Formats: sequence, structure tokens, C-alpha cells
Amino acid sequence: MMTLVEQAHKILKNNGSRWTKQRQQMIEILAEYPDHYIDFTDVDQRLRKDNPGLSYGTVYRNLKEFESLGIVETRQADEQMQVKVCCDSNHHHHFICDVCGRVQEIQIPPIDYAFFAKQLPGAQINDHTFELHGICANCQATRKTKK
Repeated sequence: MMTLVEQAHKILKNNGSRWTKQRQQMIEILAEYPDHYIDFTDVDQRLRKDNPGLSYGTVYRNLKEFESLGIVETRQADEQMQVKVCCDSNHHHHFICDVCGRVQEIQIPPIDYAFFAKQLPGAQINDHTFELHGICANCQATRKTKK
């Protein structure tokens, strides 16, 4: 089975995109947290610490390219962009633990955009996000053992 870094490399190569030392390093940072979103500023700071000439804009543009290719997912949380490596272009829905931050993929029935379009006359719906928040089974078990 390929690692997340190898998967990202393959996706970039298959789409005619370059594989640079900085891109590899960005994916390696994200791959350290395969089941967590991390703040984009943390990724940016780590990359720029090792690559002082790298600009915020360059890091951001790479992230956006990775997102368009399905290598990463982004979300807004507390006015902060967060990013998570995923290496596939399938649409995901998530359960996010409020205690440990672990992200688990969940399956939901297909969304019927026509149902929502009736509530939004004249609007065009292009996409959606769906997240459940709570306390994961591991954190629940830890809480019970501490009592």
C-alpha cells in the first residue's frame, strides 16, 4: 500500500504538476496528522522555517492546487483555515471529536439539492459540507475510566 506522500506524488505526476522539495515537505507535514485537520498557519510556519525564501502566497497557492487535485481537504474553523491530507477526490463527510480533534469519515445518503433549491429560489447550489461534532469513542472510554 502506498504512503500518503507517495499517493500525493502520483496524483501530482498524473496531473502534470511538478514535485518539488517544498511540495514534498508540505505533504510530509500533513501526513504526520492523517486523521486530523491542522491549522494552515502551522504548516506555513514549519515550511518557512526550513525554507526562509518561501512566501506565504506560494504555500497558499500550493495548498489550493493540492485541494483542486483532491490531495487535501480544507475547512474554516474559528476564522482559521485548516487542512487535512486525504489523497482522493471523493467527497467526504466527517465526524470530528471535540476533545482530541480526530477526524473520522462518515457515510450519509446522497444530498438532494432540489430539496434545498426549493427553499432558495433563484440560487444555484454548487457544493455542500457536512460535519458532525461530538466526543469520539476513545475519548468517551477515557472519560469513563477516569471517573
